[in-house]
Amino acid sequence: MSKKLVAYFSASGVTRHVAMDLAGVAGADLYEIKPAVPYTGADLNWMDKKSRSTLEMEDKSSRPEIVDDNFSIEEYDTVFIGFPIWWYIAPTIVNTFLEKHDFSNKKIILFATSGGSGFGGTVENLKGSVASSAEIIEGRILNHSPSSEVLKEWVESVL
Repeated sequence: MSKKLVAYFSASGVTRHVAMDLAGVAGADLYEIKPAVPYTGADLNWMDKKSRSTLEMEDKSSRPEIVDDNFSIEEYDTVFIGFPIWWYIAPTIVNTFLEKHDFSNKKIILFATSGGSGFGGTVENLKGSVASSAEIIEGRILNHSPSSEVLKEWVESVL
């Protein structure tokens, strides 16, 4: 059996709840991708062209710093990575996480929460942040706290 991890970034708590449920159903460890400087409500105001999230997403080279807690990805074969969709892609903090660790020969399964958009260009945007031997699977949008049965069926379909 391969060892599984659910890693997630959650700015407002929505993705955190889904990640916790998913980890339980998948029998996976849980890891939070934490920004070194937490996001405030003002930072997340996507209607403000000068908000932190807007500026980060406009600059594709932006890599918000994450908490350095000596976490190691080495022991995991399959990594579910969850995040809210921002501007039709993953927040750039997810790129920071991917670039900080060696995902060579690992299976990465994405999941996201979204107010209305799909994955858009997420997979293509993240591919440059991992080794070419890593497999990235688009996964699913998991809004509204899906049931354990729905999560279990999905996990079994992607493993």
